[in-house]
Amino acid sequence: MKFILFLCVMSMYSFARFEANPSQVCEAFNNMKHTKNSHHVMLDLATKYTVLKHHKGQNLVLIKGEQPAQRWVDEICFSKEKKNKPHKDVRLDNTIKKEDSITQVAIARKKYAYKKDFKQTAGQNLLTLSWHNAFCETHRYKKECKRGLFSLGKNRYYESHFVLHGLWPQPRNKMYCEVPKKHVGMDKHKQWNRLPDLVLSAQTREDLKKIMPGFHSALHKHEWVKHGTCYGTTAQQYYADAVDFVQQINHAKVGIYFTQHIGEVVTLKQVRHLFDMSFGKGAGKQVEMKCKNGMLTELWLHLGTGSNDLKTLLKRGRQTRSRCHKGRIDKAGFGR
Repeated sequence: MKFILFLCVMSMYSFARFEANPSQVCEAFNNMKHTKNSHHVMLDLATKYTVLKHHKGQNLVLIKGEQPAQRWVDEICFSKEKKNKPHKDVRLDNTIKKEDSITQVAIARKKYAYKKDFKQTAGQNLLTLSWHNAFCETHRYKKECKRGLFSLGKNRYYESHFVLHGLWPQPRNKMYCEVPKKHVGMDKHKQWNRLPDLVLSAQTREDLKKIMPGFHSALHKHEWVKHGTCYGTTAQQYYADAVDFVQQINHAKVGIYFTQHIGEVVTLKQVRHLFDMSFGKGAGKQVEMKCKNGMLTELWLHLGTGSNDLKTLLKRGRQTRSRCHKGRIDKAGFGR
């Protein structure tokens, strides 16, 4: 028994805390899943941190003055430091000044502009609009589908309007354009919160929070990595276009109809007629409906390119068929 206790003590010492400077600027998260970073804390190259322990490719570090003070960072953030040698820590080079650290923080917050030719755009795009109430009927565990006690009885924009799912360059296999393998892996494993922040204006972020409920689950990062990187523009322009398209739909006769007929059944013929009335004769032929459990869940719009006007884009899009021919416009709340 004493021998086992001795081994446990020795094991604890083998993972003893040590102090070190980070080798690169990284975000410091509250948890190992990297879903929350209170106060947007970033490691500072000029600061020495106490590394409390290492677990599953991550380090738990102590950041004095923060709440919580113990934060999780990827082990690569300290990759150049030598562990278990507290008296021989690698010192920060004298040539690295405080200003350099601040600059790297700014770069870390604004990365994700992959090196590529932004002039190469897809000839066709698929705009996918979601009816959020129907989505939540089958995804009740999603953060964007949960309602707090104080939100009951309040009408939210995305409970009575179409919201953005994605804007996908075609063909469908056109994905992950020049995205690092590390980020592709994170995306495919749905570690969307760990993907780098996108460079978006304050207005675009506010617009996305309104028309993209999945923003709270980092859906916007996933959509950019998988599809937006092939769109041929920056993330800012990609989402500015997507927001504009969704707003054109919701302000048109088709969007107004859905808002006014929640709880009723709508047919494909009606939807296409509404698109013809909203965006010109023949526009409805480029629209297909997606349904599940008798509910209309999404509208898919096949668009051309070279314009910001949906009427023009639908005219340039390809005609499509639809397997769903009718569905209920679901109300907010479960089982209604």
